[in-house]
Amino acid sequence: MQHDEFVGHVQNRARLASRGEALRAIRATLETLGERLAGGEAEDLAAQPPLANGDYLREVESDGSFSLDTFFDRVAEREGTDLPVAVHHARAVVAVLQEAVSAGEMEDVRAQLPEEYNPLFESGSEGSLA
Repeated sequence: MQHDEFVGHVQNRARLASRGEALRAIRATLETLGERLAGGEAEDLAAQPPLANGDYLREVESDGSFSLDTFFDRVAEREGTDLPVAVHHARAVVAVLQEAVSAGEMEDVRAQLPEEYNPLFESGSEGSLA
C-alpha cells in the first residue's frame, strides 16, 4: 500500500470529508503512538512503505509509559477534536495501519504495549472498544 492509498483508506474508514482531515487524524495518531514506543521501534515502523513519506513517527521523542486513555486524550488534543471523535479516528488509523505494514512489524509494536492496548488493535474501526 502506498502513502496516498493509506490516506484514502483512513479517510474512508473514519468517514472524513477531506484528505486534510485524514492527514490530521493520521498525524495525531502516529505521533502519539511514536511517543509510546521505545528502542527505535517508532523508527522501524516509520520505515514501512505507506509511512515512509511521512515523518510523524520520527518527529516525536518517546515519552515512556502511558495508558490507553491517555493515548486517546493526546490524540484528541493533537487532532483538535473531542474524545469520542478522536477515538474513532485513532481506531480507523490503526486498523488501516495493520493492513498496510508487515505483520512482523505490527507484532513488534504490540509487544511494546501493555494488554490494555489490545482493544485498539483488535476491535477495528467500528463498534465498541470492549
